[in-house]
Amino acid sequence: MKRTIEVVGAVILRDGCVFCVQRSSAQSLPGMWEFPGGKVERGETPAAALTREVDEELGCPVRVGGRVTRTVHEYEFATIDLTTYYCELIDSEPTLREHAASCWLPPDQLACLAWAPADIPAVEEVVRHLDSLTKG
Repeated sequence: MKRTIEVVGAVILRDGCVFCVQRSSAQSLPGMWEFPGGKVERGETPAAALTREVDEELGCPVRVGGRVTRTVHEYEFATIDLTTYYCELIDSEPTLREHAASCWLPPDQLACLAWAPADIPAVEEVVRHLDSLTKG
């Protein structure tokens, strides 16, 4: 039986755009796009894990908001239990420390990226949510 890894992802929004990061060649799923985040450590809340992971990966503090969605996806290497949350940058810009690239995209362009499979349901939910806000 594959091990299950609990992970969290940050859907960072600004000016109607979503922050996306591309996995580096040193990471599993190289070249795929994802929301920044990572593993929840033993005894850590999802919000604490997300705050720590974003600081480690991007060197910037975030305020964790509401949950976007939870997805369980089975990869060859493990089963990923991913919960994504809307996040807000507090006072600085993201600086890549682990990823190959990043971009800010409007919701209607998110589907243009090759997303890691576990992130796709969150991408779809973010697009639906932001679309409903613009249509009022």
